[in-house]
Amino acid sequence: MQMLQVQLEVGVDPAEVGRARRWARSRLVGSGIGADEPVAETLILLISELVTNAVVHTGCPAVLRMLFPAAPAAPVRVEVADTSETPPAPRHAQRDETGGRGLELVDGLADRWGWQPEGAGKQIWCEVDRAAALR
Repeated sequence: MQMLQVQLEVGVDPAEVGRARRWARSRLVGSGIGADEPVAETLILLISELVTNAVVHTGCPAVLRMLFPAAPAAPVRVEVADTSETPPAPRHAQRDETGGRGLELVDGLADRWGWQPEGAGKQIWCEVDRAAALR
């Protein structure tokens, strides 16, 4: 199966999250996913959460990757790799907390997600099935 992969290097500045979202939006449109498709907003939110986690919790630069399969109904994969060996730690935020819900959102929005070691660090990934959104 053919796959289009694009990637963006992300610095440790929290402003990089907005840059990553803008970059991802343009890549979604370039891959044939319309900005008005529900899957586009889901992917942007997932990207925002994963990049925020990398920037805020590791203090390391990261690489955002988006993988688009040639088949329109196949899942879109998002990966964020960083140089921290610390695995992601999902937690349940209290009602009055302003943070701590990122991985809960990822778990609720993505069809699949996980993490694995990559080089000297790790990669957190998620997939969104377009087939359900196309029905």
